Amino acid sequence: MSKNLKISLIAEQTGLSISTVSRVLAGKSNTSDAARARVMACARQLGVLDGMAAGRLLLNNLLVFAPQRAFDERSDIFYYRVIQSINKALAPHDVRLRYCALEEEDSDANLFLARINEPDSQAAILLGIDSAHIHDLAADIGKPCVLINCRDPKMRLPAVAPDHRSIGEAAARYLFEMGHKQVVNLLCLRRYTMDLRLAGIKESWEAHNLAFDESRHLIAASSFSAKESEALIGDFLANADGPLPSAILAGGDFMAAGAVTALQKAGLRVPQDISVMSIDAFNLAAIQDVPLTAMHVPRDELGEEAVLMLQQRLIRPHAACGTLLLHGTLAVRESVRRIRSGKHAAGVRHNGLYDD
Repeated sequence: MSKNLKISLIAEQTGLSISTVSRVLAGKSNTSDAARARVMACARQLGVLDGMAAGRLLLNNLLVFAPQRAFDERSDIFYYRVIQSINKALAPHDVRLRYCALEEEDSDANLFLARINEPDSQAAILLGIDSAHIHDLAADIGKPCVLINCRDPKMRLPAVAPDHRSIGEAAARYLFEMGHKQVVNLLCLRRYTMDLRLAGIKESWEAHNLAFDESRHLIAASSFSAKESEALIGDFLANADGPLPSAILAGGDFMAAGAVTALQKAGLRVPQDISVMSIDAFNLAAIQDVPLTAMHVPRDELGEEAVLMLQQRLIRPHAACGTLLLHGTLAVRESVRRIRSGKHAAGVRHNGLYDD
């Protein structure tokens, strides 16, 4: 539908004149607050505001570089869904999207140069590529390029990523605010982004005057799988000496699912005996019939923001660039119980008996 038809439709639906609608959408001040509110509400309902914000993407071919696992939903569902979000963000535009698999570290520079220098490669998005050499090449080539969930130490490329450090801090803070003081963190630290989450968790411990001891408060996993997490928590419970923690903070929904399974096999209830919380982008509605409290990591938003950022680079190629860090969102369900202030929270021994 053309712009004029949209204005006519808004005028018809609001009962205002076409000139009034045009003045409101043009940002003119000579309109009443009531008329402005009616026009804006109707325009928002019709999707006009989205179109005005997004505008035209001034290219027809975009190349996405990502690790091979990003193109297989079973290998890396997070990156796979980010790529789908890029597709979705490009849907209103006449843009052909192409892909190239590139290793996170020690990336094939010749492959990158061959693909980025193709005539059809007008711009690029680098998803999860940590190679500093590739970042240098991308910046030197001069074509518009945006990073997703990775960082350019030399600060030459714009980027969008979850605010991993703040997300870790906020998740731990929620548990402390719920009265939990003894928390075990079950994390996979295979990438620096997970190290940032751990740093945020440690910050929260320090802010609550609690000493973080990695030997007691951290269980490191090599993957995000439920099976490995179940085994790790099972071993932890079997070898526990003294009271168990009141909560487990898991680095993913599937890790949380494994932890819940291990707890249930040990005869422990979630959250009555031990609470379980997750940091993840999938926010499973329930695990083992337990609604999961989680800190939601932005995922689908990454593709949308990267496309908008790329659009700005095309319009203002010499503008200052930086990193947009997206906040997490807390989803409160039933896997975390509150320990009331002023009441002693009984610790649970590994044999299921309470210890005062």
